[in-house]
Amino acid sequence: MNKDFTYVKDFLSNQKNILKSNHQANKNHLIQPKIYAYIESGLYKGKKLLLPSFEKTRSTKSIVKACVFNVIRQNLKNKIFIEAFGGSALMAAEALSNYALKSYAIELDKNAYKIAMQNSKIDNNLSVIHGDTFEILPSLVEKLTKENIPMILYLDPPFNIRKGFEEIYKRIYNLLISLNRKNIEKIIFEHNSQVIIPENIEEFSKIKFKKFGSTALSFYENTLEI
Repeated sequence: MNKDFTYVKDFLSNQKNILKSNHQANKNHLIQPKIYAYIESGLYKGKKLLLPSFEKTRSTKSIVKACVFNVIRQNLKNKIFIEAFGGSALMAAEALSNYALKSYAIELDKNAYKIAMQNSKIDNNLSVIHGDTFEILPSLVEKLTKENIPMILYLDPPFNIRKGFEEIYKRIYNLLISLNRKNIEKIIFEHNSQVIIPENIEEFSKIKFKKFGSTALSFYENTLEI
């Protein structure tokens, strides 16, 4: 027996404390690694952006992001890009890199919001708002409509398979109907590919649909003159 331990119970107690300490150290080590994504096109191509934990948010896949901007890149200039359920503001940053006039990202989760704020340093025209999209978006759209600035709206809500979000798409349809849509030119909806999305939402008609495994994109365009 090691001379530092007079009793067996003292030895065992010390070993238990060591194991506990090592377990905590390993746990902390697992939390520390950071996840990154890159801006893939435009002015800031190659710039690294921090992503939040996948436990709380679902970051847009690279192939999905590329599809979005391949479709809208030529229409971004002098437009406002709004990323609802914004996570790390990855799409909002990519929009600015592709010469959008200004970008907004709305995010409710505190940790994701903090990361989005760090990412917003890439460009002074990226504004991150902490709050519920269902509460923030109507007033933001109303404000920008008064300024007579055309908008592109990107919606990336949690998938309806997550607990507590079973009615998310119904809530979003109701939200879109309630918005002042006068200056919204396009709506892009990232959603569960198993969900059937309507061909028309008020004056917006679906012009394109793309599927990427469990994820899909539906592109809508305003049929009225802006």
